[in-house]
Amino acid sequence: MPDSAPLVTDPFARFSEWMAEAEASEPADANAMILSTAAPDGSVSSRTVLLKAADTRGFVFYTNIESRKARELAANRHAALLFFWKSLGRQIRIEGIVERVTEAEADAYFATRPRISRLGAWASDQSRPLPDRTTLEQRLAEYEAKYPGEDIPRPPYWSGYRVVPEMFEFWQNMPFRLHDRTVYRRAPQGWTIGKLYP
Repeated sequence: MPDSAPLVTDPFARFSEWMAEAEASEPADANAMILSTAAPDGSVSSRTVLLKAADTRGFVFYTNIESRKARELAANRHAALLFFWKSLGRQIRIEGIVERVTEAEADAYFATRPRISRLGAWASDQSRPLPDRTTLEQRLAEYEAKYPGEDIPRPPYWSGYRVVPEMFEFWQNMPFRLHDRTVYRRAPQGWTIGKLYP
């Protein structure tokens, strides 16, 4: 939002406002976010994941904890998120420290997933080499036979992560590339707020 609008002092409240507007305007997956992680050697990788929970504790996504992203987070708990909503001319950058969700949180979310997605969590050795598509389909069929009903346990190697923010940047597209950028940084007594040149 431009300077003429009242400034929201709570970045989580501002995030909620922008997310609600994105959900009303984006054609699909307003909760898609780019997750960037870094390996011990300093190399960086990014991928799109889906935001599954957001509150004042942070921003949660779920994955195979033996995947590349999880291995990198085990070595370096710093991560960055990027939400970009082209229809609104907005983006939010978030940087913070990652922690694992509780077992209860992971179980509760896993139970809400479609059956095939739950079976897919068992069938996929995420991020590791796959000989061909047929191999994945065969593994999925094996787990369909093993778990024929709805009672499908969460794999021990599947869980969630919460990015606990240290910084937010809210970017609003403005005419002539004179964009509005507002930065929130965590401080001992709350959040500091400042502006950046476009």
